[in-house]
Order: sequence, then structure tokens, then C-alpha cells
Amino acid sequence: MPAGAVTTKDDKLTLIAVSVLACILQDILHEGLGHGVTAWLSGAHHLTMSTVALQSDIDTRWISANGTLVNLLFAAIFWLFLLRPQRYRPTTCYFLVLAMAGNLFTGTGYFLFSGVANFGDWAAVIHGLEPHWMWRLGLVVLGAVSYYASMLIVAAKLRQFHGKDESPRRLRVLCWTPYFTDGILAGVAGLLNPAGLFYVIASALPSTLGANAGLLSLPSMMRRRSEQQQLGPIQRSTAWITAGAIASVLFICVLGRGISWSR
Repeated sequence: MPAGAVTTKDDKLTLIAVSVLACILQDILHEGLGHGVTAWLSGAHHLTMSTVALQSDIDTRWISANGTLVNLLFAAIFWLFLLRPQRYRPTTCYFLVLAMAGNLFTGTGYFLFSGVANFGDWAAVIHGLEPHWMWRLGLVVLGAVSYYASMLIVAAKLRQFHGKDESPRRLRVLCWTPYFTDGILAGVAGLLNPAGLFYVIASALPSTLGANAGLLSLPSMMRRRSEQQQLGPIQRSTAWITAGAIASVLFICVLGRGISWSR
């Protein structure tokens, strides 16, 4: 360790708990507020929401589009909160960064995924529009450019955790922990969904392991260290760990099985 470096040891359980809560928030915003509320306001009579999909008795372009649009809206809100990170404790700041990252990566990643695979929310949005190949190409270009821009935005907010004398190991832990935590959580919860195993492979895993792949590359992108004072270690927090554990159980056992509404 270089002379003058600050020894920073983040608590692993708290990192996992924060990652869980940020992941669940992003999923509920996408499926619930984005797709679910839009479908309800559009006149749907029956809805089933799970961790991997929203099933509705009606289908419109707005219902398909609003999942990602809500994600992008809330990513902007979390970005505004992070304009003054000194107001927050390190753990709260880390949660806001992950919440912003998850919503950004899901929102922009869906453009790229739907354009390449011709499947998913934005494939439904452009269905029937001609020339179809041009719309798909537009999604691919939009997705690639916006996803890279999202990585730069997240990297800028993560720099406060990476001081000029700090080992790169801390940054890898802060980025890779949520990546693998989200993938495991989404996979386990998805196994219980009423739509079947197909949606685990086609939706749950791509929307986490695929969409959040930027987290794996961020440490190598952020070789320039921050000249600002770095945030201190993320210490063990019983409150965050308890909230993460309760949210995980509800996410897997309740939302994972699907929740239905009718009118």
C-alpha cells in the first residue's frame, strides 16, 4: 500500500444488503410503476406482476415503453440527489449510486437488448413499424451510445469512493458485489414466477447480469483517481442488513410468485 494511503475496509454484509435493496427498487419501479401503473390507467382489468414480467389483459406501446422510461426518470432523480454527496453517510451515498446505476443500466440496456434480440419491451414498442430493420438499428445505436454515457455518469459518482492513494481493490468490491448479488437474487426469485422458466432466461438474467455488465468494466475505466476527499468505509449497519434480509424474503417469496389485481 502506498505511503499515506487510507486503510478502507467495507463491510461485506452491508454491501450485499445495500445491493439487494437497490436491485429490488429498480425492479419494482420497472415492473410496478412503469408497466403496472400504466396498464392500470390504460384500462386493464387483470394484472399479474412478478419479479420478471407484468402480465396484463391489454397491451399497448406505452405499457411496454414506460418500464424503461420510469427507470430513466428515477435515475435522473437519484443523480440530482448525488449532486451534494457530502450530505449523506457513505452507506446512503453508496445506495444512491447503485440505485442510479441500476436504473440507468436497465433503461439504456433495454434499447440495446431489444434492438439486437428483437425481444423485450422495446421490440414490442417498435413492432409493426417499418422499415423494421431501421428501427432495430436505431435501438442498437441508441442503446450503445446511451449505455456508454451511463457508465461515464456512474463512474463519476463512484470516484468519491476511490481516493488518489486508494487501492483499486476497493473499487472492484464496490462494483462487483452488486453485480453478482443482483444476478443471484433475480435468478432465485425468477424461478418462482408464474410465467415459467423461459422468463428467467429471457428476462430475469438479461435484465440483471446483462444490463449490469457495466459494473464489471467500471474499475478498469476508473484508473484516474479522485483528487477529492474520499468517502470513508461502509461500516456494518444492522438497519441496512435487516432491511435487505426482509426485502429479499418478500421479493423472492411474495413478488417472485406473482401478485394479481382485478377489477
